[in-house]
Amino acid sequence: QRQMCIRDRVLSVMRSLANEGMTMIVVTHEMSFAKNVSNKIILMENGRIVEQGPSKEFFANPKEERTKAFLQSFDQQ
Repeated sequence: QRQMCIRDRVLSVMRSLANEGMTMIVVTHEMSFAKNVSNKIILMENGRIVEQGPSKEFFANPKEERTKAFLQSFDQQ
């Protein structure tokens, strides 16, 4: 519960900073946060770029099978 509260607060501060126009590079598995806040996504695996592009396109129409599988793993949680 406490850890969840801290995470929510951190994400809230980051969301506020993004809304104010701050540029950030964020490494996260918080896909809903990334989808709602980012304008560009880069999916990396083993130090290599699997797919990159505008957030809306990345989530709505992933091109790589690995990206599709990655996103589906979060949909099932």
